[in-house]
Amino acid sequence: MLDVRGIHAYYGQSHILFDVSLSVREGEVVGLLGRNGAGKTTTLKSVCGMLRPREGRLLFEGKDVTGRKPYEMVRRGICYVPDDRRVFADLTLDDNLGIVHRRTREWTRDRVYDLFPQLREIADRRAGYLSGGEKAMLALGRALMSGPKLLLLDEPTEGLAPLIVRALEEQILRFKDAGISILLSEQNLKSSMKLIDRAYIIDNGRIRYHGTVKELQDNEEIRRLHLMI
Repeated sequence: MLDVRGIHAYYGQSHILFDVSLSVREGEVVGLLGRNGAGKTTTLKSVCGMLRPREGRLLFEGKDVTGRKPYEMVRRGICYVPDDRRVFADLTLDDNLGIVHRRTREWTRDRVYDLFPQLREIADRRAGYLSGGEKAMLALGRALMSGPKLLLLDEPTEGLAPLIVRALEEQILRFKDAGISILLSEQNLKSSMKLIDRAYIIDNGRIRYHGTVKELQDNEEIRRLHLMI
Protein backbone atom coordinates (compact mmCIF):
# COMPACT_ATOMS: atom_id res chain seq x y z
CA MET A 1 0.00 0.00 0.00
CA LEU A 2 2.65 2.53 1.09
CA ASP A 3 6.21 2.32 -0.14
CA VAL A 4 8.72 4.93 1.07
CA ARG A 5 11.91 4.72 -0.94
CA GLY A 6 15.09 6.38 0.24
CA ILE A 7 13.73 9.76 1.24
CA HIS A 8 15.90 12.62 2.51
CA ALA A 9 14.11 15.45 4.31
CA TYR A 10 15.28 18.84 5.53
CA TYR A 11 14.08 21.72 7.69
CA GLY A 12 15.76 24.64 6.02
CA GLN A 13 19.40 23.65 5.76
CA SER A 14 19.16 21.03 8.49
CA HIS A 15 19.26 17.49 7.11
CA ILE A 16 16.81 15.46 9.24
CA LEU A 17 16.04 12.21 7.39
CA PHE A 18 18.74 10.16 5.69
CA ASP A 19 17.72 7.56 3.08
CA VAL A 20 14.61 6.45 4.99
CA SER A 21 12.78 3.48 3.46
CA LEU A 22 9.77 1.63 4.86
CA SER A 23 6.55 0.00 3.75
CA VAL A 24 3.03 -0.62 5.01
CA ARG A 25 0.95 -3.40 3.53
CA GLU A 26 -2.84 -3.39 3.32
CA GLY A 27 -4.50 -4.22 6.65
CA GLU A 28 -1.25 -3.92 8.59
CA VAL A 29 -0.21 -1.91 11.65
CA VAL A 30 3.44 -0.88 11.33
CA GLY A 31 5.33 0.77 14.16
CA LEU A 32 7.84 3.56 13.60
CA LEU A 33 9.65 3.50 16.92
CA GLY A 34 12.37 5.66 18.36
CA ARG A 35 13.36 8.15 21.01
CA ASN A 36 12.19 11.74 21.07
CA GLY A 37 13.81 13.66 18.21
CA ALA A 38 14.77 10.54 16.27
CA GLY A 39 12.85 11.58 13.13
CA LYS A 40 9.46 9.89 13.59
CA THR A 41 7.29 12.99 13.14
CA THR A 42 9.38 14.22 10.22
CA THR A 43 8.84 10.88 8.50
CA LEU A 44 5.07 11.07 8.95
CA LYS A 45 4.98 14.67 7.74
CA SER A 46 6.96 13.63 4.67
CA VAL A 47 4.45 10.88 3.93
CA CYS A 48 1.34 13.07 4.35
CA GLY A 49 2.66 15.96 2.24
CA MET A 50 3.39 18.49 4.97
CA LEU A 51 7.09 18.26 4.20
CA ARG A 52 8.40 17.54 0.72
CA PRO A 53 11.41 15.21 0.57
CA ARG A 54 14.34 16.58 -1.42
CA GLU A 55 15.30 13.09 -2.53
CA GLY A 56 13.54 9.74 -2.75
CA ARG A 57 10.05 8.66 -3.72
CA LEU A 58 6.70 7.97 -2.07
CA LEU A 59 4.39 5.39 -3.63
CA PHE A 60 0.82 4.86 -2.48
CA GLU A 61 -1.23 2.06 -3.99
CA GLY A 62 1.40 1.78 -6.68
CA LYS A 63 1.24 5.45 -7.74
CA ASP A 64 3.97 8.02 -7.23
CA VAL A 65 2.65 10.68 -4.81
CA THR A 66 5.97 12.39 -4.07
CA GLY A 67 5.46 16.11 -3.53
CA ARG A 68 1.66 15.99 -3.40
CA LYS A 69 -0.08 18.54 -1.17
CA PRO A 70 -1.66 17.39 2.12
CA TYR A 71 -5.22 17.84 0.82
CA GLU A 72 -4.37 15.67 -2.18
CA MET A 73 -3.03 12.99 0.13
CA VAL A 74 -6.26 13.08 2.15
CA ARG A 75 -8.30 12.66 -1.04
CA ARG A 76 -6.18 9.63 -1.92
CA GLY A 77 -6.85 8.13 1.52
CA ILE A 78 -3.85 9.13 3.67
CA CYS A 79 -4.74 10.93 6.91
CA TYR A 80 -2.28 12.26 9.50
CA VAL A 81 -3.23 12.59 13.18
CA PRO A 82 -0.63 14.82 14.90
CA ASP A 83 0.54 14.36 18.46
CA ASP A 84 -0.94 17.70 19.56
CA ARG A 85 -4.43 16.68 18.22
CA ARG A 86 -5.09 20.14 16.64
CA VAL A 87 -8.80 20.18 17.27
CA PHE A 88 -10.78 23.35 16.51
CA ALA A 89 -11.12 24.67 20.04
CA ASP A 90 -13.99 27.12 19.35
CA LEU A 91 -16.14 24.55 17.55
CA THR A 92 -18.23 21.90 19.23
CA LEU A 93 -17.08 18.32 19.18
CA ASP A 94 -19.85 17.49 16.71
CA ASP A 95 -18.84 20.34 14.39
CA ASN A 96 -15.22 19.19 14.53
CA LEU A 97 -16.38 15.88 13.08
CA GLY A 98 -18.68 17.41 10.50
CA ILE A 99 -16.20 19.90 9.11
CA VAL A 100 -14.12 17.17 7.48
CA HIS A 101 -16.93 14.79 6.49
CA ARG A 102 -16.66 13.40 2.97
CA ARG A 103 -20.15 12.34 1.96
CA THR A 104 -18.95 9.73 -0.51
CA ARG A 105 -17.22 7.79 2.26
CA GLU A 106 -18.60 5.19 4.62
CA TRP A 107 -17.74 6.94 7.90
CA THR A 108 -20.51 8.99 9.54
CA ARG A 109 -20.92 10.77 12.85
CA ASP A 110 -23.06 7.91 14.14
CA ARG A 111 -20.41 5.34 13.26
CA VAL A 112 -17.73 7.42 15.02
CA TYR A 113 -19.97 7.82 18.07
CA ASP A 114 -20.56 4.08 18.10
CA LEU A 115 -16.79 3.62 18.16
CA PHE A 116 -16.30 6.31 20.84
CA PRO A 117 -19.57 6.35 22.85
CA GLN A 118 -18.07 8.79 25.36
CA LEU A 119 -18.03 11.44 22.63
CA ARG A 120 -21.74 11.15 21.89
CA GLU A 121 -22.53 12.31 25.42
CA ILE A 122 -20.52 15.52 25.02
CA ALA A 123 -21.14 16.23 21.32
CA ASP A 124 -22.28 19.83 22.02
CA ARG A 125 -19.24 20.71 24.14
CA ARG A 126 -16.62 23.03 22.66
CA ALA A 127 -13.46 21.14 21.84
CA GLY A 128 -11.32 23.58 23.82
CA TYR A 129 -12.95 22.30 27.01
CA LEU A 130 -12.28 18.62 26.37
CA SER A 131 -9.85 16.56 28.41
CA GLY A 132 -6.67 15.19 26.87
CA GLY A 133 -8.23 11.79 26.35
CA GLU A 134 -11.38 13.26 24.81
CA LYS A 135 -9.29 15.35 22.40
CA ALA A 136 -7.33 12.26 21.43
CA MET A 137 -10.55 10.38 20.65
CA LEU A 138 -11.93 13.38 18.76
CA ALA A 139 -8.77 13.65 16.66
CA LEU A 140 -9.04 9.98 15.73
CA GLY A 141 -12.76 10.28 15.02
CA ARG A 142 -12.21 13.34 12.83
CA ALA A 143 -9.56 11.44 10.88
CA LEU A 144 -12.03 8.61 10.28
CA MET A 145 -14.57 11.06 8.88
CA SER A 146 -12.21 11.68 5.95
CA GLY A 147 -12.54 8.03 4.93
CA PRO A 148 -8.88 6.98 5.27
CA LYS A 149 -7.23 3.92 3.80
CA LEU A 150 -4.02 4.67 5.72
CA LEU A 151 -3.81 6.40 9.10
CA LEU A 152 -0.58 8.05 10.22
CA LEU A 153 -0.77 8.21 14.01
CA ASP A 154 1.83 10.39 15.73
CA GLU A 155 2.27 9.50 19.41
CA PRO A 156 -1.46 8.80 20.01
CA THR A 157 -0.95 7.80 23.66
CA GLU A 158 1.33 10.69 24.65
CA GLY A 159 0.35 12.35 27.93
CA LEU A 160 -2.68 10.14 28.54
CA ALA A 161 -3.65 8.21 31.66
CA PRO A 162 -3.16 4.42 31.51
CA LEU A 163 -6.92 3.78 31.43
CA ILE A 164 -7.33 6.05 28.39
CA VAL A 165 -4.29 4.47 26.73
CA ARG A 166 -5.89 1.03 27.01
CA ALA A 167 -9.13 2.33 25.52
CA LEU A 168 -7.28 3.88 22.57
CA GLU A 169 -5.36 0.65 22.00
CA GLU A 170 -8.66 -1.19 21.67
CA GLN A 171 -9.98 1.36 19.18
CA ILE A 172 -6.83 1.25 17.07
CA LEU A 173 -7.19 -2.51 16.77
CA ARG A 174 -10.79 -1.95 15.68
CA PHE A 175 -9.54 0.39 12.93
CA LYS A 176 -7.42 -2.48 11.68
CA ASP A 177 -10.45 -4.80 11.77
CA ALA A 178 -12.29 -2.19 9.66
CA GLY A 179 -9.62 -2.53 6.97
CA ILE A 180 -7.60 0.61 7.71
CA SER A 181 -3.83 0.31 7.50
CA ILE A 182 -1.82 2.20 10.13
CA LEU A 183 1.66 3.65 10.43
CA LEU A 184 2.11 4.26 14.15
CA SER A 185 4.81 6.54 15.53
CA GLU A 186 5.42 5.86 19.22
CA GLN A 187 7.86 6.15 22.11
CA ASN A 188 5.61 4.00 24.28
CA LEU A 189 7.15 0.61 23.52
CA LYS A 190 4.82 -1.34 25.82
CA SER A 191 1.73 0.03 24.10
CA SER A 192 3.19 -0.33 20.61
CA MET A 193 4.00 -4.00 21.02
CA LYS A 194 0.31 -4.76 21.63
CA LEU A 195 -0.69 -3.19 18.32
CA ILE A 196 1.93 -3.59 15.62
CA ASP A 197 2.69 -6.38 13.18
CA ARG A 198 6.12 -5.10 12.15
CA ALA A 199 8.48 -2.44 13.46
CA TYR A 200 10.97 0.01 12.08
CA ILE A 201 13.33 1.73 14.49
CA ILE A 202 14.56 5.18 13.55
CA ASP A 203 17.49 6.88 15.28
CA ASN A 204 19.18 10.14 14.28
CA GLY A 205 17.13 10.23 11.08
CA ARG A 206 18.12 6.76 9.84
CA ILE A 207 16.29 3.44 9.90
CA ARG A 208 18.39 1.23 12.17
CA TYR A 209 16.23 -1.88 12.41
CA HIS A 210 13.31 -3.62 10.74
CA GLY A 211 11.59 -6.80 11.86
CA THR A 212 8.40 -8.42 13.09
CA VAL A 213 7.06 -7.61 16.52
CA LYS A 214 8.16 -11.07 17.70
CA GLU A 215 11.71 -10.49 16.44
CA LEU A 216 11.85 -7.15 18.24
CA GLN A 217 10.51 -8.67 21.45
CA ASP A 218 13.29 -11.25 21.31
CA ASN A 219 16.05 -8.73 20.56
CA GLU A 220 16.92 -7.07 23.86
CA GLU A 221 20.13 -5.56 22.47
CA ILE A 222 18.32 -3.61 19.76
CA ARG A 223 15.72 -2.34 22.24
CA ARG A 224 18.41 -1.25 24.68
CA LEU A 225 20.54 0.39 22.00
CA HIS A 226 17.86 2.39 20.21
CA LEU A 227 14.75 2.58 22.41
CA MET A 228 15.75 2.73 26.05
CA ILE A 229 16.30 6.11 27.68
